[in-house]
Amino acid sequence: METDKTFWITLVLVIAALALTARAQEKVQLASVTVNVKSVVGGNPVQGTVTLNRPAEDDIEVSLAADPPDSASVPEQVLVAKGSRYATFTITTPLSRMAVGGEDAAVGIYGHYEVTKHANFTILAPVGFDNMVDRVIQREHLFVETMKHMHPLVETYIQNIREDKEHNVQPIADTYFLGRADFANTAEEALFEKDQPNRVRHLVSPVKMFAALFKTQYIANGFAQMALVDHDFQKENYYFEYVRQEFLGEIRCIVVDVRPREKAPKGLFEGRIWVEDRDFNIARFNGAYTKNSHYKHYLHFDSWRSNLRSGVWLPTYVYSEETDPKHDHPGVPMFKSQTRFWGYDVEGLKHTSEMTSVQVDGVVMDSAAAKDSSPLESSRAWERMAEDNALDHLQKIGLLAPSGDVDRILQTVVNNLIITNKLDIVPDIRVRILLTTPLESFTIGHTIVVSRGLVDVLPDEASLAMMLSHELAHVALGHKLNTKFAFTDRFFFPDPVTFQRMDFSRGDLDETAADTKALELLNSSPYKDNLATAGLFLKELQEQALVLTNLIRPHLGNPVGSKESTRLATINASAPVLEDKNIAQIAALPLGGRIKVDPWRNRLSMMNVKPVSLLSAHEKMPFEVTPFNPYLTRLPDEDLVGHASQPILETAERK
Repeated sequence: METDKTFWITLVLVIAALALTARAQEKVQLASVTVNVKSVVGGNPVQGTVTLNRPAEDDIEVSLAADPPDSASVPEQVLVAKGSRYATFTITTPLSRMAVGGEDAAVGIYGHYEVTKHANFTILAPVGFDNMVDRVIQREHLFVETMKHMHPLVETYIQNIREDKEHNVQPIADTYFLGRADFANTAEEALFEKDQPNRVRHLVSPVKMFAALFKTQYIANGFAQMALVDHDFQKENYYFEYVRQEFLGEIRCIVVDVRPREKAPKGLFEGRIWVEDRDFNIARFNGAYTKNSHYKHYLHFDSWRSNLRSGVWLPTYVYSEETDPKHDHPGVPMFKSQTRFWGYDVEGLKHTSEMTSVQVDGVVMDSAAAKDSSPLESSRAWERMAEDNALDHLQKIGLLAPSGDVDRILQTVVNNLIITNKLDIVPDIRVRILLTTPLESFTIGHTIVVSRGLVDVLPDEASLAMMLSHELAHVALGHKLNTKFAFTDRFFFPDPVTFQRMDFSRGDLDETAADTKALELLNSSPYKDNLATAGLFLKELQEQALVLTNLIRPHLGNPVGSKESTRLATINASAPVLEDKNIAQIAALPLGGRIKVDPWRNRLSMMNVKPVSLLSAHEKMPFEVTPFNPYLTRLPDEDLVGHASQPILETAERK
């Protein structure tokens, strides 16, 4: 038995030694070359990977080449680091100068180290123009069906404008709509309103306003409808004319002019469309609808969509203006407007904070050491619950952005005020951002809420600190939140009546006390020597308050200013004189200049905008509406960087 045991041990050792010897003799060599797509539209990058048969003992350079050589560009070598088995490299495909025609091109990517391996992919040829139009129409039908299941928030802000003899433009009045869209019912919408208690109005109801010396009716659903090219886009109703290729951000587009045919129905789109060249979705369209019997006037607009989900493009922005009413629409005032869409992922917003309040302790405390709550602690917990319930509701319906990076930027400013003033506030101060345009800030318990529009127009950090100091003062002075919101049944009401059911405004005495305390906080802060611009902002706000009544009208809190006065009037009074023609004096920024909203998840980020030198004082545009020019990007697809599949189109045509 002992002999047999010795034999088997020896045999195992010999086999192991032979295996080690074979491994030592095996050369490190290239095992494979792979690419991450099967097909690609020219101009898009492809990622390649080289893999060795075993980890490199030293840095190894794998030689690369493309076949045909001019079909794609690859680096001459790719380095596999010591201890690694693989490395990645980028393949650049040529940008086709053709928008239509041509043939698919097969490309081979070769790698060599000891042995040669290769991988293949196809560069798709531009499709025929007529075939492309068919695909655009098929994708647009799919888009319309998709929108019938979407219920985003839609916000439209309109500024009536006046042009002087020197062609300088300035606002003279404004209008505002906010509602949740229902594209299944021709873009009808329930409006969020504060001044119509116990009544829900719809976007089909006109909102009346006076501009200059005449009355104008703006119909809100007209602006929401600008997200759609056509409710029933049919090829036989239009002429299509190829214009050129053009990039919108990272997206290469085919630009096409579109005109209704002579016998087509009235009210169809007339203008230009930008079609992304991968799946043939419309990314942008610019023009107007032709007249029909339902509406007296149709307005010019520039409508943008973004790739919010893989293969799905949804409306995000619409800019509209009429600056030649004498020629286009007699009786219609000159105006500019911005429409924004957000809150597409309604269910996701409801569950963003799910499980975040659950705490799991790894240690079980002895019951004798457990701590009961004092009456004060219980009171604070009750107030915090009311605060959290209100914040959760505003986030679930899409008015409040989820906590994120922009909140933390504002939180830093608040912390600077707290630390330098040695404030001890329990529970901690939080900062959140309301997604709407009108300028407002308020507190919900110990949470400071600032609107996106207000953050956008504030010219510098000191101005932001000034606004935040007023709200921080409310908390430091112990101004309370009505704890009725601790009962969740208080939120069982339709979304459009939110502004009627939720009110966080303060009385005049509290507002005056908060101003006094805010001055104290600012004078002991790092911002005390930089309040001149903050005062200029208040002066500009007061000057525009008579004209831009809807921009400066709050939904949930107190006004930041009026034609009679502003918050922190002392800072206003001590500021320099406003000089409209002084190009160096920036009192307030145009709307939409700082924060970018992810329309799917409502998450915020700061815009990546480089500073631009002003050419004249007219380019300062405080509080003004400007066109949109978003940098479009594409979400990554799983295994295809190419055209929408032909079988889907053929199936749709047969139907």
